[in-house]
Parts: sequence; structure tokens; C-alpha cells
Amino acid sequence: MRAQKPYYVLLILTLVYALNFVDRQIIGILSPLIKADMALTDAQLGYLKGIYFAMLYTLTGIPIAWLADRTHRVNIIAVSLTMWSGFTALSGLATQYWQLALCRLGVGIGEAGGTPPAHSIIADLFPVSRRATAIALYSLGIPLGIMLAYLASAFMLSGGEANWRAVMIAVGLP
Repeated sequence: MRAQKPYYVLLILTLVYALNFVDRQIIGILSPLIKADMALTDAQLGYLKGIYFAMLYTLTGIPIAWLADRTHRVNIIAVSLTMWSGFTALSGLATQYWQLALCRLGVGIGEAGGTPPAHSIIADLFPVSRRATAIALYSLGIPLGIMLAYLASAFMLSGGEANWRAVMIAVGLP
């Protein structure tokens, strides 16, 4: 059983990373609907998809990595997951541009706390001889998350009943 624990933890971390990318990609997938519904300019939409997220993701990533070296990494991941998912769900409730912008800032802060502690946990669980494979398996969360974002959007929007807000709430809550 002991030999299986690292792979169980790796599976959980990979699934969390996939959720990270669902929440990161969903705004790009839904951007035509958001733009039309909120009457946004191309610049505003670009800020939502880029700088607002990236600015806080970048600025908070290093301090969170420092914190991950000194505190309980699982708690950091749990708080981060709750934060980015919560702000994704809140995005669906935004009625004004500035509200959506604040939500994207929150998603960026939350997602910054996912990868640094995960890499640290993986480094602790896997010997150097298996670490590259473990990181590669963890990185499968990226395409898995992107795929899930498209599938969730297609599923919810295919009937024509759901709107972008419902999709944001639905992918943020789980």
C-alpha cells in the first residue's frame, strides 16, 4: 500500500491541476458570449483574458512558493483551489465589467497557489529517478483541464438553454 500512496497523491494533484486549467480556459471559450452580453470592447475582453489574470498570478506565485516551503502545502492547495473555483463561480454573477475584472484577479491569485506546492509535494514523494515521470504525469492536468473546459462548455451550451453565466457557475462550484 505504501508504494501506491505517491501515485494516489499524484493523481489527486493532477486532477486539481486539471481543474486549475478548466477555470483558466473557460473565459477564453466563453469570451464571444461574454463580449456580446456585457457589450465589452476587444480591449476589455483582452484584459479579462490576459493581464488581470496574469498580473496577480505572476505577482503572487513567488510569495506562495516561499510559503509552500515553510507551511503546510496541502492547505495552500486547498485554499487556492477554493479561491480560484469560487472566483470562477462568482464570475457568472458579475453584471458589470469591473466585477468580472475583480473575479479574474481572484482567479489569478488562487491559481498561483496550485503549482508551487504541488511540485514540492511531488519532489518529496518521488525519488530523483522517477521525478521527471511524476512531473510529466502531473503536467497532463493541462490538456485534461483544457479538454474538460471545452466539454463542459459544449455540454451546457449545446441545448441553447444555458448561458455563459451558468457555465461559469457550473465549472466553478465543483
